[in-house]
Amino acid sequence: MTIAFLSHLDLNLYLFRLPIMQKLVEEGHKVYAVCPRGDKFDLFADYGIEAIEYKIERSSLNPLKELKAIYNIYRAIKPLKLDMLHTFTAKPNIYGTIAGKMAKVPTVINLVEGLGSFYIEDTRKNIIVRNIIEKLYKLVFSLSNRVVFVNSDDPQYLESKGVIKREKIKIIKSVGIDTQEFDPQKIEEKDLESLREALDVKNKIVVLMVARAIWHKGVREFYEASKLLSSNKNVQFILVGDIDEGNHSSASKSFLDSVEVMWLGHRDDIVELTALCDIYVLPSYREGVPRTLLEASSMAKPIVTTNTVGCREVVKDGYNGFLVSIKDSKALANSIETLIKDSEKRKTMGKNGRILAIKEFDIKEVVKQYMELYRELERKRK
Repeated sequence: MTIAFLSHLDLNLYLFRLPIMQKLVEEGHKVYAVCPRGDKFDLFADYGIEAIEYKIERSSLNPLKELKAIYNIYRAIKPLKLDMLHTFTAKPNIYGTIAGKMAKVPTVINLVEGLGSFYIEDTRKNIIVRNIIEKLYKLVFSLSNRVVFVNSDDPQYLESKGVIKREKIKIIKSVGIDTQEFDPQKIEEKDLESLREALDVKNKIVVLMVARAIWHKGVREFYEASKLLSSNKNVQFILVGDIDEGNHSSASKSFLDSVEVMWLGHRDDIVELTALCDIYVLPSYREGVPRTLLEASSMAKPIVTTNTVGCREVVKDGYNGFLVSIKDSKALANSIETLIKDSEKRKTMGKNGRILAIKEFDIKEVVKQYMELYRELERKRK
């Protein structure tokens, strides 16, 4: 089988699709990474994957430029004589499916990793954009052979709106997590002690949030919860994640430089920071399936997150953490406080999270499900 993976970023394919691509190569299939050239473009060759460049303007809404992007994808994939095309994220899903049909690719699979920020607030602009997205997706999903979703809520919504037929839906929860990399047993205690000293959190209970510093991730609620619990001097709230300049939902540096919260900005030592924390928090308004929750779960950390799309796929309320309503800082603070006061509950919930991560979200299990899907569609093609 000859299969291409199409994205608008080489980084997207490299970080999140590589294990699936490697498995295909291992089984003797010809695999292409079709994407614009970036820092990771030339690295695919190290894994026996051929990278094919095409050009697209990610932020453009100019109809002529969008038509050109479709043609660029068509021109990139037509000579490859593909048996299968797997597309990722909104524009590649839409443009790639159209280009794939133009190039007579027999099987096209789309992946929808959440419906995005336009589905968070019912502003006039968001409603208009949602209508456009749904009309385009209705066309695209009628052309593709299968559509993979990472949570249960998004396909249910789109089916109720008549955007997709049930037989086209396939749910594979999340992009997976390497539970061997995010394994608490592999972290050296001396390294954690050094990090605790560097951050000046020795003998403190650490409440961690890792996310882009935008309002939709629940940054405001995280900060408000920290203020509500500020009387407890043995607790340190830490936010890891940079501002997103140009994003209207981005928090400001002046807001983030709080007395109660230690804002660390961008960090590369996420494994160590997750291992360091005692409680992991993500008060997001909507997600696909957040990778940071998978990381925290795999590292055996109790989680407090919101009872919303994507987040509730990872946390079972009362089992490996707590689910609270979105935009409810008091409920968030109360759940965090429950865990602060009960070390045994933190330990039990953390263990449960690790079990859940290995059983449902381990990258090997996710790869297995994708391989089964490819084989099923390949049998149908023949």
